[in-house]
Amino acid sequence: MAKTKTAYVCTDCGSEFARWLGQCTDCKAWNTISEFRQAKAPARAGNFSGFAGLTEAKVQTLDDIDLAEVPRFSSGYAEFDRVLGGGIVPGSAILIGGEPGAGKSTLLLQTMCSLAVNMSALYITGEESLQQVAMRAKRLGLPTDKLKMLSETSVENICQIAQKEQPRIIVIDSIQVMHMADIQSAPGSVSQVRESAAYLTRYAKQNQVAMLIVGHVTKDGSLAGPKVLEHCIDCSIMLEGSTDSRYRTLRGHKNRFGAVNELGVFAMTGGGLKEVKNPSAIFLTRGEEQTPGSVVMVLWEGTRPLLVEIQALVDHSALGNPRRVAVGADQNRLSMLLAILHRHGGLQLSDQDVFVNVVGGVKVTETSIDLALILALVSSFKNNALPQDLVIFGEVGLSGEIRPVPSGQERIYEAAKHGFKKAIVPYNNKPKQAIAGMEVIAVKKLSDALDVI
Repeated sequence: MAKTKTAYVCTDCGSEFARWLGQCTDCKAWNTISEFRQAKAPARAGNFSGFAGLTEAKVQTLDDIDLAEVPRFSSGYAEFDRVLGGGIVPGSAILIGGEPGAGKSTLLLQTMCSLAVNMSALYITGEESLQQVAMRAKRLGLPTDKLKMLSETSVENICQIAQKEQPRIIVIDSIQVMHMADIQSAPGSVSQVRESAAYLTRYAKQNQVAMLIVGHVTKDGSLAGPKVLEHCIDCSIMLEGSTDSRYRTLRGHKNRFGAVNELGVFAMTGGGLKEVKNPSAIFLTRGEEQTPGSVVMVLWEGTRPLLVEIQALVDHSALGNPRRVAVGADQNRLSMLLAILHRHGGLQLSDQDVFVNVVGGVKVTETSIDLALILALVSSFKNNALPQDLVIFGEVGLSGEIRPVPSGQERIYEAAKHGFKKAIVPYNNKPKQAIAGMEVIAVKKLSDALDVI
């Protein structure tokens, strides 16, 4: 019998240890290390090609490799294609994660039914019955006469059936219920998830089949076993959205075939997920009345600008340690900006509760939020509303300087297209030519921006 190799893997960060520990020494998480057993492959005589009908790999130089671009095919949804980098690449492994009820299965079922009209597509469900999937497709009014369905959880059986059917795209729903016969642990464990994903990915690449794998999220909002999968998959995307909101955002976290910061927006309706062509419009549903602490900024998501509203509330604190709450923004960066505001703006908020919210559930990770956030805090503290036709963006340094951000002119053009009349931007982002109907105010220091408002 083949010997088994035992290791202990952290399910949060993927670090391996020789023995079990209560706390991971790398990510400092508690009770996340689990046993991982991997059977050692027996020695084989002659050539081994992994799957039938494949030739032995040969060594090539870089000059011998064909540089022709791999042809992509569209998923049928422009927002989905945007996050994937322009479409689905044959032979790629794509991991799709999200909260329960976010719409992962709905999005993939709509995509597969659309693709099955023109190509061979196979949808494999391990959690739901075939009747449940068929009922959902009928409720959504999808074409059901072309899509091939299979209810199976054995990875070996799936690959054997796929070898006969020869589909161009396969959906695995989900990786947590898949299992391999050689692995002794239960489905969903680190060893089963890792080996199942590696086996499916190897099949996809050797047969030039696009593989869409569904992954669940844990209680803290991270993909179950993502770190043990990220090294072998080509693309990792998350479908985010709260259950009380009809909008869903599709964001890429890893992509070997495109940008990792692309954002796609969908709306959940009775007929399934619908694309939102102009996301800025849904994030700018502001009231007619001007309110203190509210300002609009321009994000840059992948290859397009996105206008979002930032709200700040500064109130006197009755606690010894005032609260600092940031929803959709980095809380550590909020603390840093409060220190900059005190040092270079002369505004002391150490005895005030500070609450920050990015409207629409958008999570801002770039530094262009700095200037807009500081001015929103000042507006709330002074109880003085900013003009509704004003847009702000810019990075603020520790010495109070306003630093430029990428694609500054494109952000200003996007704001002008949505009817904004004024913009406070970094000095180095000031456009060389005047923009019709837009007054651009370029600032170099934080004190200059405070003087403007």
